[in-house]
Amino acid sequence: MIIVTGGAGFIGSNIVRALNEEGRSDILVVDNLTKNEKFKNIQNLQVIDYIDKVDFRDALLMGDFDDKDIEVVFHEGACSDTMEYNGKYMMDNNFTYTKLLFHFCQEHKIPFLYASSAATYGAGIKGFREEHECEGALNVYGFSKLFFDNYFRKYRENHKLTAQVVGLRYFNVYGAQENHKGKMNSLVYQMWNQYKAEGKVRLFGAYGGPGPEGKFVDYGPGEHTRDFIYVKDVVKVNLWFWRHPEKSGIFNCGTGNAHPFKTLAEGVLKHFGAPMSKLEFIDFPEALKGKYQCYTQADATKLLAAGYDGGFTPIEEAIEEYCTLLDKTGGFYEYAK
Repeated sequence: MIIVTGGAGFIGSNIVRALNEEGRSDILVVDNLTKNEKFKNIQNLQVIDYIDKVDFRDALLMGDFDDKDIEVVFHEGACSDTMEYNGKYMMDNNFTYTKLLFHFCQEHKIPFLYASSAATYGAGIKGFREEHECEGALNVYGFSKLFFDNYFRKYRENHKLTAQVVGLRYFNVYGAQENHKGKMNSLVYQMWNQYKAEGKVRLFGAYGGPGPEGKFVDYGPGEHTRDFIYVKDVVKVNLWFWRHPEKSGIFNCGTGNAHPFKTLAEGVLKHFGAPMSKLEFIDFPEALKGKYQCYTQADATKLLAAGYDGGFTPIEEAIEEYCTLLDKTGGFYEYAK
C-alpha cells in the first residue's frame, strides 16, 4: 500500500494520478474535505480508501497501522496558506503532524518523502541553497516548514536512518487540480480565469526588494521573478527519489531558472490569441510588503548531483498545456485508467 497525505490536494492528487498511470491503485488518500470542492481532484482517480487527516493521526497513535504493509508515504498534506497567521494551527499542521508521521515511518522502516517549501529561504538574500546560511522565513508558514527541516537534520545527525527520508523544497508550482486553493492559486490559473471573465489579465505593479545575490532591485510592473515549476515535473522528482531509496536529504524542487511574472501573462494571452495590451497592473498590496519574495531561483546543484535526470518542461509548453486543460475540463484530470 502507498499512502499519500494531502492526496485530494494539488500536488498530492497529481502524485496519485501518476501512480495510477503506472498501474498502481493500492493507494490510501489522507486529507481533509472541509473544503468540499477538493472531491473533484480524486473522483476520477483509482484508490483503495480515503481517511480524514484527524482520523489518520488518531489511528497512527492507536497503532492501527503498525501491521500494515506500507511501501512508501508521500506526505503532501499541510496548510500552505502563506497568509495564515495562526501560528499554533500552522505548527500543528505542518510540524507536529509531520513529526509524528516521520517517526512512524522510521520505526517501521518506510520511505518518507515530504513537502518542504522555498518559503524556508525568506527573501533569499543569501541565495537559495539548502544551507542554514540561506534560510530565514518571512511568515509562520515558512517557519513551520523550516522548523521540521531542521528537526530532521538534527535527527539525522544523531541517528542512523532506518529508511529513506527526502524533503523537497517546492518553488512556485502551477498546473492541474489547484482550483481549491483560492487566493493561493497559481498566477496561470488566476490569469486564465481573469481573461475568461473580463477579457484581460492583471499583475502587481512596481515594488522593490531583494533580487539575485540579495541585491536590492527596483522591480517594475510585472517584473517580480520566480522559479516556476510545472506540477508534472514536481511529480517526476518525487517518483525519481522514491525509485532511488539510497538518496536522503533536503533538496530544492525547482527548475533552476527564473522568469518574470510577465512571462506567465504572455503565455496565457498567447493561448487566447490576445495582445499584451490586455495586461493591466494593480498597486502592490500593503499587506504583502516586507513579507513577499520578489525573486526566487532554485539552486539545483544538489538535486542534479543526486542524479535526477528527468528534466523540466519548458515554461511556454507547460502554460499552453495547462491552459488547454483549463479550457477542456476547468483544470481537472479526466478518468485515470
